[in-house]
Amino acid sequence: MDISDFQTSGALIIGLSDCGEKVTAAGGRVSTQEGTALSIWAKSQDDEKNANLIDKVTRSGHNSVVEHTYFNLAFQNVSAVVEQFIIEFRLASFTVKSRRYVDFSDAGFYVPDFSDPALTKRYKDHMAKQFALYSEFTENGVAKEDARFLLPYCLFSNFFCSVNGREFLHILKAMLYGRGSKYPEIRKLGEMLLEQAKERTPGILRGFEERCQGTNDTPDLSFIDFPQNTVSENAVELLSATPDAAKCVARTALITEAGLSTSDADKLLCDPELVKKTVRAVLDCDRPRALEAVNFSLRYNGVSLSGVTHFTRHRMQGLSVPELTHTDRTRYLIPPVLKDKPELLEKYKAAFEENAAEYEAMKALGVPETDLVYYQLSGNVIDIVSTMNARELLLFLRLRTCTRAQWEIRAHAIDALKLLRKAAPEIFSFYGPSCFVDKCPEGKFSCGRMQEMREVFAPDAL
Repeated sequence: MDISDFQTSGALIIGLSDCGEKVTAAGGRVSTQEGTALSIWAKSQDDEKNANLIDKVTRSGHNSVVEHTYFNLAFQNVSAVVEQFIIEFRLASFTVKSRRYVDFSDAGFYVPDFSDPALTKRYKDHMAKQFALYSEFTENGVAKEDARFLLPYCLFSNFFCSVNGREFLHILKAMLYGRGSKYPEIRKLGEMLLEQAKERTPGILRGFEERCQGTNDTPDLSFIDFPQNTVSENAVELLSATPDAAKCVARTALITEAGLSTSDADKLLCDPELVKKTVRAVLDCDRPRALEAVNFSLRYNGVSLSGVTHFTRHRMQGLSVPELTHTDRTRYLIPPVLKDKPELLEKYKAAFEENAAEYEAMKALGVPETDLVYYQLSGNVIDIVSTMNARELLLFLRLRTCTRAQWEIRAHAIDALKLLRKAAPEIFSFYGPSCFVDKCPEGKFSCGRMQEMREVFAPDAL
């Protein structure tokens, strides 16, 4: 396929490891054959033999060798629904066109394949109205990062994804046989990528369809009689935490750094001051692996669809996001800046009410949920669950409690830090923005309020 084939929309493999499948085949041989790495590499230059070997190895369940081949993907003019689906794959790297900084007035939007031309026109007219309102807000001085909440989730997104072969197969499987397959747009993009991958890496894709049969990546909870949903009053809830987290971190450090027995480590850790100093020592080093020994699950309530993308960028976490077909279009976020703009505030509220009403009207006309998924505005909110270890939380909170962080995720991060400090104060009393933990890394972009931030995030102040 050529880049010219994608002037409108699509998914394209724009790059591949320059050694293609050879390195995957060499990986399949090195663990079972005698010889040095380079001598085995020299034996791995025949494409057909490589394809046969890769098929044999992967059918045996040894899929890690596929991780040696790397794919670079470009997604052009695909909906934000596709974007959210793809960026949830955590063993991949993404760079997305930012809706905080780029004007999306003329971005365009995805149109489902309605069978009735009248429905197509109705859909286009409705979505065009949302984009016009977005433009009106930006022209009236509302920052793009706030006006973006009005953008419908059919908006065209453009992004790059780089991923190893094993995770690429997981993505394809989900697009073509799993939870993404019910969305025509996602399934079509999966078919595009599959066709290209078969041509460029035939060994890795050999038997792919056969191995995907029986895919089930969504739990069936139909046996539960669910109560009517209620909205939580708390923005953030701590669902679970490793007991005695500080001791666990300190114990891990003493075992790995000093070789102590568990009983000897625990005897030392009867001293609370020693626990605190050990945790501090772990935090002060550039490789605080002991922090990974403890985990915390947090529920973030009322996160906008735009806000979800900020959470998703943190790859080292377990993130659970609800299906977009299950969302409540009547729940939405209101940017604080609109409280001083009453006329725009009324238009903002009306946009969400009209969008929810249009969703219900189209649903009554028999439009399936997989097409109605685009009837969501970026400011509609959902509840998510994130599980991070203390090391990833250190990064998350350093970035997201900073004054440069987007205001929505900053508010959630500060609420999370308050809960974490109650659960494990010996660890999280040291957490906060970078200027509180260590020093500000922002250079000329620094807010210049380091001393103030240190006071704001002091353990007895937050």
